[in-house]
Amino acid sequence: MRFDRLRRREFISLLSSATAAWPLTGRAQQPARVRRIGVLIVLDENDPHAQGRVTAFQQGLEILGWTIGRNLAIDYWWGVSSDERARAAVTQLLRLAPDLILANGVSAVRAAQQATRTVPIVFTGASEPVAVGLVASLARPGGNITGFANLEPSVGGKWVELLKEIAPGIRRAALIFNPSSSSPVQFMLPAHTAGASLGLQTEEVRVHNAAEIEAVLARLGREPGVGLIFPPDTFTGHHRQLIVALAARYRLPAIYPFGFFVAAGGLLSYGPDVTDQFRRSVTYVDRILRGETPGDLPVQLPTKFELVINLRAVKALDLTLPSTLLARADEVIE
Repeated sequence: MRFDRLRRREFISLLSSATAAWPLTGRAQQPARVRRIGVLIVLDENDPHAQGRVTAFQQGLEILGWTIGRNLAIDYWWGVSSDERARAAVTQLLRLAPDLILANGVSAVRAAQQATRTVPIVFTGASEPVAVGLVASLARPGGNITGFANLEPSVGGKWVELLKEIAPGIRRAALIFNPSSSSPVQFMLPAHTAGASLGLQTEEVRVHNAAEIEAVLARLGREPGVGLIFPPDTFTGHHRQLIVALAARYRLPAIYPFGFFVAAGGLLSYGPDVTDQFRRSVTYVDRILRGETPGDLPVQLPTKFELVINLRAVKALDLTLPSTLLARADEVIE
């Protein structure tokens, strides 16, 4: 009996000690606060290039200690390729009370900027953010926005030079864009200047929907000596399959701002590595979620440019690829 009473007394003492410790243990094991990010992407969800960007973004977050389901939730909106779609996506997103918005493309950034002055916004894929009114300056963006810019104006001249180099027979270069979803003005003067120095006539062509793309390329395809330039534009990026197919049908040499046009069958591209921008954006997302202010983080310029050439398109257009151009290529698709 003495042994039983002793064991019972020890058990009760042990149970009391454990019970007293439960609140402390519970507090120690409380799950971390889950932060929510809303991501607006120009491309459609089933686009392999879109998935590549998402993978780079999520892997970077994981490295910095942000794990989906543990301390992070991410909501994606796909195909945000126009002002209208961007406004609708941002309206839905803000209902979820995100801690931060990652916006890809000018339409998405502009819609987010107009909808909130308090939720931090990190952008990728926006050219000349100062010129289009997204930030006050590159060094001190101010407000709730910062990010990773696409291209600076002089690239407009580079596109003209590359187009003439790969298709020396052209006499005109048409710069095609949707004025409502892009900011091409800054590229125009360098493009016109380069065209004049090379003896090329340059013209600006505006398109607003898929039917206009078809009509414009059909018209240009009937005119001799025409080449195409597509400045960065969320609209034309969304319709790249149509554009590339029509350029091939009408045998129009074209240069594009991003490699995913060339992967879709386009001739040539020169521009930043967009996936790399998503990868680099993780650093700002992490810093902001840990308390830094977007307006104090300088806008970053591209650090990685790519020249991509599609040899099948070169052959289909009966072009001769200069060896000097081939040697400069970062990627050649055969």
